[in-house]
Amino acid sequence: MPICNLYELINAISPGQKLLGLDVGKKTIGLSLADPETRVASPKPVLWRKKFTTDAKLLVEQIHEFNIGGLVLGWPLNMDGTAGPRCDAIRDFAHAFLRLHEIPISFQDERLSTKAVERGMIAADMTRAKRAIRRDSLAAVWILQSALDTYDHK
Repeated sequence: MPICNLYELINAISPGQKLLGLDVGKKTIGLSLADPETRVASPKPVLWRKKFTTDAKLLVEQIHEFNIGGLVLGWPLNMDGTAGPRCDAIRDFAHAFLRLHEIPISFQDERLSTKAVERGMIAADMTRAKRAIRRDSLAAVWILQSALDTYDHK
């Protein structure tokens, strides 16, 4: 069940394991971490992309360090809901990663995540430099938190 829906993903993780949210971009991978109860997402430092194998190795280190049981990847749908070339790139990233490390992965619609994060940082009167540093991690938080908010914790 490596690629699955959110409910399958959350039900597949063992007690105490966490979810890691990823906003996979061309230059960075924004990271966010869910609490063990899968209710709240928190930002982690971004990973600066190099080569895929290096990126994957760093992600596996994060998986082991934080006891990660599953990944939630941002799914960059077009505004009309169709999947475009960016979705193809994310799907390819997920399949390539699964060849190196088996872990359940779910995709989460990330439309407007960066815009929402950017708007919030501007409202908080952050400088452009601070916004640039935090943007990708906060987008990963937005992606993971929106996934967590859709899950019924009953």
